[in-house]
Amino acid sequence: MNTPAHLLIGAAVMGKAGNRGLIWAAMAGALLPDLSLYLLAGGALFVLQIPPRIVFDELYFSDMWQTIFAVDNSFFLWGGLLALALWRKPAWAVAFAGAGVLHLALDFPLHHDDGRAHFWPLASWVYESPLSYWDEGHGARWIAPIEAALAVAAAVRLWVWRPGWKIAAVVAALVAAELSVTSIWVFIFSP
Repeated sequence: MNTPAHLLIGAAVMGKAGNRGLIWAAMAGALLPDLSLYLLAGGALFVLQIPPRIVFDELYFSDMWQTIFAVDNSFFLWGGLLALALWRKPAWAVAFAGAGVLHLALDFPLHHDDGRAHFWPLASWVYESPLSYWDEGHGARWIAPIEAALAVAAAVRLWVWRPGWKIAAVVAALVAAELSVTSIWVFIFSP
């Protein structure tokens, strides 16, 4: 899934009306599994001036980048964090870790040839789903609109909670980003 959808869905599922801290914690947890990609790709593209083709066709699939992605996308690590949070009971930690686990659960079935080693450190196996959230050759034409609809529904839920103008503005920006990214995946990268 696209990162904006992860943040919206994670916040709507793990957040709570009237508790801005839980919403922010859930957004942070939903972002963390993708953060390394943004840092690595952003550094390569904008700091090192490496061409996008090399970044996304070579570096993305390099052993070093895949190892980093395996760590921050590990069901075992996120599951352990969630178990610890549930045991210790701080609501913000449950929202954070729960949104991270939800992120992985939504990504797992939607990556065809660009998935992560979700079972690190026990296995380096990568599930190659027949479905993809962005690749039209693997269902993106019908998956992307469903993802966008879920993201918008999550945003509506968050707005109904009246979380304050800062969160409402972030939610609006995330909806705009999700809808624009979905349009790009479906209409530009499709054959």
